[in-house]
This record gives sequence, C-alpha cells and structure tokens, in this order.
Amino acid sequence: MKRKYAILVLIGTVLPNIFAVKESIRSGNILLYAHPLDTVKGMFANNISSAFAIDLLVIVVFFLVWSFQVSKRLQIKYLGWIWVYTFAFGIAGGLPLFLYFREVRRSASPTSFPSEKCP
Repeated sequence: MKRKYAILVLIGTVLPNIFAVKESIRSGNILLYAHPLDTVKGMFANNISSAFAIDLLVIVVFFLVWSFQVSKRLQIKYLGWIWVYTFAFGIAGGLPLFLYFREVRRSASPTSFPSEKCP
C-alpha cells in the first residue's frame, strides 16, 4: 500500500497544480497565494465553483480533525509538515501523504495497532 499511496501523492500533487501553475503564469498569482483576494473571488465566482470550493474546504477541515486524531493514536510524526503540504499543494496530495505515513507507522509495528481498521 505504501507504494500506491506514494503514487497517489504524486498524481494528487501534479494534476491539480498544473492548473495552478498555468494560472500563476497568466495572472502572476503565484500558486494562488500571492493575491489571496483574487483567489477567493475566483473560487466563489459562480454557484458551480462555490459548490466545489465549499465542498473542498469542508473536506480539508474533516481531514485536519481526522488526521490529528489518528496521528495521536498511532504516534505519527510529521503531521505539521503534512498539513503544510496540504495547504500548499492541496488535499489531493496531502491526504495520500498522510495515508503513506500512517502505513509506514503501521508496518513498523503491526502488532501494536490491531484495532486500527481504517482504509
């Protein structure tokens, strides 16, 4: 599973950020962080983009809560860096990155966490 998660980190980082890089080149809004008000205006420009933006924001909040709880239970290191990665490059790369480190932790000591049934 570690290999699959590593591949998903690459895919989840590269694919969405192709569009972020294209927009960065077009507008000068580097990775959508240089001009945060323009980014927010674009995210909520119409009902369709607003629906996707709200959905994404809710998922990120759920991920933060869930990953915090799991990392405490499994004593996963680097959670702060995983969150920074998520905020910098997106949940599509951040979630599989967390799953990768969770799998590393579980495989390091498989008998220590028998009740962990998460995917």
